[in-house]
Amino acid sequence: MPEALRVVHAHGDRITVTEPATGVELFSYVYRPEAAWEAPKPYLHPIRTLSGAPVTDYRPNDHRWHKGLQMTASHLSGQNLWGGNCYVRGEGYRALPERVGSMAHVAFDEVTAREDGTVTLAERLTWHPYDGELWADEQRRVEVRDVDTAAGSWALTWSSAITNRRAEPLRFGSPTTHGRELAGYTGLFWRGPRAFRDGRVLTADAEGPQIMGTQAPWLAYSGEHDGVDGHATLVFEHAEENDHLGERGGHPAHWFVRNEPFAAVAPSFAYFDELVLEPGETLSRRYRVVVADGRWEREEIAKYLAEHAW
Repeated sequence: MPEALRVVHAHGDRITVTEPATGVELFSYVYRPEAAWEAPKPYLHPIRTLSGAPVTDYRPNDHRWHKGLQMTASHLSGQNLWGGNCYVRGEGYRALPERVGSMAHVAFDEVTAREDGTVTLAERLTWHPYDGELWADEQRRVEVRDVDTAAGSWALTWSSAITNRRAEPLRFGSPTTHGRELAGYTGLFWRGPRAFRDGRVLTADAEGPQIMGTQAPWLAYSGEHDGVDGHATLVFEHAEENDHLGERGGHPAHWFVRNEPFAAVAPSFAYFDELVLEPGETLSRRYRVVVADGRWEREEIAKYLAEHAW
């Protein structure tokens, strides 16, 4: 049986999860408030492979609001819970601080490390426009599982259930829904380190930039490290039920992915079309991110996903 992972909670700041055999900090979940212009929200950074190599970036000089792995909302009923400038149809990006909102930590309902090598963080959050009004509640669950030091891989699952608390619909969109091509980013968003620029992007049946805006159950991004030898692969997977929204039918996810001028991945739930969440309705999304040492090929990815249920 694997040894329990170590969990350290610096209250009001972050939770850090460490693999005990190697002493590698797998990630920190940071929930302290940060700069208002960057649409403050909790995030995971740094995320590391089992060999200790980082696979996320934090506040890069091109986009200060890119922070590791985080849940975002680039266009939400006229507000920006993504950070930075706001994309306006027909005008491009504009500095509109009165449209930049936030996601606020409320409490952790569970922080546990089990003897089977899994960790669970269950959190309650609230979503707000610039003026601080309550727009949504979120129940979030981040889990660590399948830590395999021999194979050099571990998995993170992320579940979010977002409930509209307004008296009117919440409209989730993206720059693409507002007129900018190939910019459908919103939802769970990963920013890779600078070393991962020009990395390899794969799905089960496609490779390269043409994956942008397409649909696939999973997407893999492989990059080569600076500072240490070797590669890492991240496999992003969204659950099959993510393509459905209550009784009103499907709202399928499309991949936002770039390897130039930086590494970024998001299984966007509002790439081409707005997603409308009615008052009192809940948007539930579930994802898995596999973090692996090495440059995994399709066969390795398919074998891993077939053997590891989530």
